[in-house]
Amino acid sequence: LAAKQGWRFDSTYDHKDSTGEPIPFVFTLGSGKVISGIESAVRSMQVGGTRRVIIPPSQGYQNTSQEPIPPNFFDRQRLFTTIFNPTRLGNGEGSTLGTLIFDIELISIRH
Repeated sequence: LAAKQGWRFDSTYDHKDSTGEPIPFVFTLGSGKVISGIESAVRSMQVGGTRRVIIPPSQGYQNTSQEPIPPNFFDRQRLFTTIFNPTRLGNGEGSTLGTLIFDIELISIRH
């Protein structure tokens, strides 16, 4: 999260299965369940590709129901308190508060 000097609010590598392997983040393109910036980036990627994506607020979190959201309450609250901070939005900081940076690796596609 750019507004918090690069605070990492989540990582696939933090979520492990019973064998210790990372659990990938899975979503359906076009479902509207993820922020549009992630959808746009993944649509143009190939399996095995990696990409750093800087997502402006207009393609980021427009509400608190969009994925990916942090897994625990404290980090979820911290993310949305930063992005939707009414005082800072009122001061004209809205164009930077919700800027996100994601490092994405596309590991598979299912049809």
